[in-house]
Amino acid sequence: MLIGYHASHEQFSPSQLLDYVQAAERAGFQAIMTSDHLAPWSQRQGNSGNNWAWLGAAMAKTTLPFGSLAIPGGWRYHPVVLAHLIATLSEMFPDRLRWIAMGSGEALNENTVGRGWPNKRERNERLEAGSEIIRALLAGETVTSDHPHHKTEQAKLWSLPKNPPLLLGAALTEQTATWLGKWADGLVTVRKPVKEMKRVVEAFRSSGGSGKPLALQLQVSWAPTVDEARMAAWHEWRNAAVKSDLLAELRTPVEFDAEARDVTPEEMDELIPLVTRGYELLDLIDEGASCGFDEIYIHNVSRNQRGFLNFMTEQVIRS
Repeated sequence: MLIGYHASHEQFSPSQLLDYVQAAERAGFQAIMTSDHLAPWSQRQGNSGNNWAWLGAAMAKTTLPFGSLAIPGGWRYHPVVLAHLIATLSEMFPDRLRWIAMGSGEALNENTVGRGWPNKRERNERLEAGSEIIRALLAGETVTSDHPHHKTEQAKLWSLPKNPPLLLGAALTEQTATWLGKWADGLVTVRKPVKEMKRVVEAFRSSGGSGKPLALQLQVSWAPTVDEARMAAWHEWRNAAVKSDLLAELRTPVEFDAEARDVTPEEMDELIPLVTRGYELLDLIDEGASCGFDEIYIHNVSRNQRGFLNFMTEQVIRS
């Protein structure tokens, strides 16, 4: 079981986050996971640095492997541009960019470039086509494509890594996991009730994903007391209450805040595990392992990252 640290661009400035991933390595974490956002989920979170610029600095300042989400749908980044970024990082830091998890994106980040926001079917078509282009370019091929959303003319990458990263797929539902099992190199998802996680994993495995890597993002709110953990979750990650069918459709942090404005602190108990003791987190890790995940990336949604890292060292990683 690989235990990783999730670096939250939404909550911390890039320079703060650089300090935290170095501290996470010292604490004993084995890998880092990061996402690719232009905007935070909430105005209260207050940050969202450029993931690709930050990754170069973070990989230079640590020795850990990294995994990152990416959106190859052709809004903010054409697949050729995204492949170029991935290849350059992978060439500079061999075997350190372990995987890229391809997702269909959210209007929150992609609508901002003024190209509209299509329905889920078109987003999935863009995702698969963009991933195919990226895979071919990372393999050294010259790519010409007349795909309606990703027109490409004799694209070629000249600085290639010896070993390109795996191209995983990001899924929240069984339906998406089934589709990804046919072409993705692995699966990334988020923690849900055990029965739901097992169904997502089984959907992926049964459609072609058997034997492929499975990674889980585990969101918790850590604090010395339950009350502090609850209030941290409520203040920082109330967006967890937003219905899944709205996650990709809301367009600004203001809209997310409005959608979650009536959520009470007590309701957060059902949305994000509140952790104060090591055995509680170890139980959650075991839960993920029982569902088949071999990589678990822990995202502590509270602002107290230093306290959390000390807690991980003393009560979880070296226990």
